[in-house]
Amino acid sequence: MSSAMKNESPQWVDVCSFKDLQPNSGVCALIDGRQIAIFLMSKNEKIYAIDNFDPFGEANVLSRGLIGDLKGEPVVASPLYKQHFNLETGQCLEDEAVKIEAYATRIESQKVQLFI
Repeated sequence: MSSAMKNESPQWVDVCSFKDLQPNSGVCALIDGRQIAIFLMSKNEKIYAIDNFDPFGEANVLSRGLIGDLKGEPVVASPLYKQHFNLETGQCLEDEAVKIEAYATRIESQKVQLFI
């Protein structure tokens, strides 16, 4: 796994092989010391990436949350206190003051890439 240098401009970074992802489940990747949760949602065949840190439970656990949709929005429910985070924006649905980082994703040569 490679990662972008902290002082460089944002760029596409290889994170894992597409085969490493399990449908409707999350995995965690460590990039520049930051844990990022990556999800493959089979319903719409999209890959999402957000920070793995749950600001309510103060733990890196979001990759273990349940994914689905609420009112058409793709979300993950934290395994700790069950807050929902929008997988496209990182916005917490229960508390509009809380938002985590969400990352653009793509597949290149069977590699999952994040724009970091």
